[in-house]
Amino acid sequence: MKVLVVGNGGREHALAWKIKQSPLLSKLYVARGNAGIWQIAEKVDISPTDVEKLVDFVRKEKIDLTVVGPEQPLSEGIVDAFENAGLKIFGHRKNAAILEASKVFAKNFMKKYGIPTAFYETFENENEAIEFIKKMGTPIVIKADGLAAGKGVVIAYTEEEAVKTVKDMFGGKFGEASKRIVIEEFLEGEEASYIAMVKGEDLVPMATSQDHKRVFDGDKGPNTGGMGAYSPTPVITPQIEKEILEKIMYPTLKGMKAEGREMCGFLYAGLMIGPKGINVLEFNVRMGDPETQPIMRRLESDLLQHMVDILDGNIQQVKPVWSDKWSIGVVMASKGYPGKYEKGFEITGIEDAEKDPDVVVFHAGTDIIDGKLVTAGGRVLTVTATGDTLVEAKEKAYKAVQKIHFEGAHYRKDIGDKGIKRLQKQDL
Repeated sequence: MKVLVVGNGGREHALAWKIKQSPLLSKLYVARGNAGIWQIAEKVDISPTDVEKLVDFVRKEKIDLTVVGPEQPLSEGIVDAFENAGLKIFGHRKNAAILEASKVFAKNFMKKYGIPTAFYETFENENEAIEFIKKMGTPIVIKADGLAAGKGVVIAYTEEEAVKTVKDMFGGKFGEASKRIVIEEFLEGEEASYIAMVKGEDLVPMATSQDHKRVFDGDKGPNTGGMGAYSPTPVITPQIEKEILEKIMYPTLKGMKAEGREMCGFLYAGLMIGPKGINVLEFNVRMGDPETQPIMRRLESDLLQHMVDILDGNIQQVKPVWSDKWSIGVVMASKGYPGKYEKGFEITGIEDAEKDPDVVVFHAGTDIIDGKLVTAGGRVLTVTATGDTLVEAKEKAYKAVQKIHFEGAHYRKDIGDKGIKRLQKQDL
C-alpha cells in the first residue's frame, strides 16, 4: 500500500514511524512533514491545508490511504473532499470535526446529551463576560471558541487576569477563533487523556496517557500544546475506564450520529478526574500531541492494518496489542514557547541519544537548512523512552534529553512524576 501522512508535527512523526513498520506498506509519503519524518517518508511539498493540491497528488500517485494528523485540515473539510473524489482517508468529516473546532458546539452538545463537563456559559459580548466572571469568582477557565493550536485555554487565578484574558480574546488575540468564548468553572483534580479509534457507534480504545499542558514544572505558567506525556496512566483505573466508556465515549458517538455527524477517525477526550467525578475538559478529533509519541511506542500491533479494517467496516475485529512497558515522552521546546521564540538554531546529539535502544526521538518543529538540522517551531522534539517501570522510563528519557542540544532548549523536568507518586501510594 502507498500511504500519505498529512501534518508536520511530533504526532505525525510518531504515526509515520508506526505505519512504516507495517508489512502492508510499500511506500510512505508525508505532506509536508519535518526533518525527522523525511528520514522515513518521501516529502510532498504541499501544505496540510491545501486540500485541492493534496487530492490531485493522491490521485496522480495512486495513493491507497491518507492519514490526517492535525485538526486544521479536518475542520476545513479534507475528508469530505477526499471522499467526494473517491479516495480513502482516515479522519473525521468537517461536520464531525466541529466537536473540536468549536468549543461552544462541544459544550452545548455535552449539555444536550448529558455528558459530564464543567458548568459554563458562552459569550459574544465582552461586558457580559466580565460580569459573569465577577459573579463566578476565580480561579476560572476562559476558552476561545475556535482552533488556537492548543493555546486558546487560559486558567485565570485572579479577576484581573480573567478580565485581561477576556479583553485580549475579544480584542482579536486568536482572530476569528476568539470571536466567541466559553467561560467555565475551574475543576480540581488530575488530567488524563482517553483516546479511541472510532467509527459510527463503535470504538477501539488506545492505551491511556497523561499530558502535561503547562509550560513549567509543577503545572505552572501558560498552557501549551503539551510539554510531555506518559503511558499508561495509573489515574485511569479499570473502574474509571469503564465509567469513561459508559458515560462519555459511547454517548458521544451516539449523540454525534443522532445529530447527523457520524464520526470516523480518532476521538480524544481530555478529562479531569477529581472530587466532582470524571468531567470532559475538551474533545479533540485526532490523536493528541504529545500523547501519540509514548502511545505509539507501546503499540505492538499493526496500526495501518487497524485503520484499513476500520475504514472497511470491520472495527469489531480490531484488537490492538500493547506492550506492558511504560513509555514517556519529554518535549524539548524553543526558548519563549508558547509565546514568541526564535528559529534556526542547530540541533545536535540526537544520534548519541538514540544509541540507547529504548530511546526514540520524534521531531516536531525541525528543518534542514544548508545541510544542518535546525529548530523550526515552538515544540522542537519529543524524546521518548520505554522501561519496565515508569521511573526507569523517565530516567532513560531525561538521560537522552541531556545529550541533545540547541540554543535556548527548554523542557520540563517533572514529566511522569504524578504517575510515579500515585504508583508509590498504591504500593504502600
